[in-house]
Amino acid sequence: LSALISPSLGPDEILHSLAGPPSPPGQDPHGWRVPVDCVRANELCAAEPSCSSRYRTLRQCLAGRDRNTMLANKECQAALEVLQESPLYDCRCKRGMKKELQCLQIYWSIHLGLTEGEEFYEASPYEPVTSRLSDIFRLASIFSGMDPAANSKSNHCLDAAKACNLNDNCKRLRSGYISTCSKEISATEHCSRRKCHKALRQFFDRVPNEYTYRLLFCSCKDQACAERRRQTIVPSCSYEDKEKPNCLDLRNTCRTDHLCRSRLADFHTNCQASFQSLTSCPGDNYQACLGSYAGLIAGFDMTPNYVDASTTSITISPWCTCKGSGNMEEECEKFLQDFTENPCLRNAIQAFGNGTDVNLSPKNPSPPITQPPKTEKNPALPDDINDSNTMYDTSVITTCTSVQEQGQKLNKSKEQSLCYSETQLTTDIMPDQKTFVDQKAGGSRHWAGRILPVVPLLLLKLAL
Repeated sequence: LSALISPSLGPDEILHSLAGPPSPPGQDPHGWRVPVDCVRANELCAAEPSCSSRYRTLRQCLAGRDRNTMLANKECQAALEVLQESPLYDCRCKRGMKKELQCLQIYWSIHLGLTEGEEFYEASPYEPVTSRLSDIFRLASIFSGMDPAANSKSNHCLDAAKACNLNDNCKRLRSGYISTCSKEISATEHCSRRKCHKALRQFFDRVPNEYTYRLLFCSCKDQACAERRRQTIVPSCSYEDKEKPNCLDLRNTCRTDHLCRSRLADFHTNCQASFQSLTSCPGDNYQACLGSYAGLIAGFDMTPNYVDASTTSITISPWCTCKGSGNMEEECEKFLQDFTENPCLRNAIQAFGNGTDVNLSPKNPSPPITQPPKTEKNPALPDDINDSNTMYDTSVITTCTSVQEQGQKLNKSKEQSLCYSETQLTTDIMPDQKTFVDQKAGGSRHWAGRILPVVPLLLLKLAL
């Protein structure tokens, strides 16, 4: 059990720990049960004697035993069957929630005993993402009032740093992690890696995505900009090390920590390449993949980053190698390629840099639009904003280059430079017009409509 639950929390503390007073689980608009977070599910289980006793039994069964041994015990099997019907079995956590670590400890205390050995991909313990990139674009309002010619020449990563400095929370937390990650400890230790990771994690968990994404995924046309982007997370402390460990060893180390294990599982869930979608992303959701990537940063030594300052290709990797893998080399290469050769992650980063999202037809038909919404122009960021952290200013995305038209395939050309208004990028495509009126034919019908009432009068005169 000690391997499953942190020593800082005893079994009774975990079992009887209470979340705040969140509302009971309900139904979402589509009739599905809204997931309960594991802290709340633990509270519900503790209040029910049958569930509480079975949960204690299962934890005792899992302590020091493998899955097959556990299932061979009838009492353990009965406890598992009961818990599969409880809120604990389907509970999830939210990234950055107040009791995130406690929630994850409860989740893994059950799910680590339900898998057959070590799985290559693990299910994410986090609630699924329902927002999309277009929501980020709308919140950021970074498209309105921008001049395409100016944007094509601007340093998007520097613009992102300036935008962050205009927000008190973003500026404070960004300055905090840069200071922490740059502080030399001794002649042999130039920084505290642990404190650096913690400060980075606070920044990406507490600052809205419209700021963090622009810092992480800004589009670049020159090497200086790309190097700023690579320096965003202060890689000399948070990413690089004296030697590169084996990637499978790095994964195993990550999985001994509930938080790192959860962030890695979430990345695989939302960024695993899918050949059944237009974008290569599960559910064609770029936002879910980018959010999982950002969540993995400062996930201890599994932190990924750009491997170079290339402007022609995007290559992401954790700080590890597959050398010395022996007969596990194929599995190691597969794990590493989920970062270095991941079309979903690459397309998601490029889509954000281009200011585009996949166009998905709404499930319910939109009402007819009688008047297009007005586009309000916001003043562009002034050029003379002082950036106190210019050393690590990451290129900011003025997500305005190489914009795709709605419904087109991913645009691989980097030559075009178009800029759409926010409403054009966040409003669904208007339904196709069902009927077309020929102007000439319409004119003939209108003329005929004026002649027909005269015909009866002519006939009446002839009859007289």
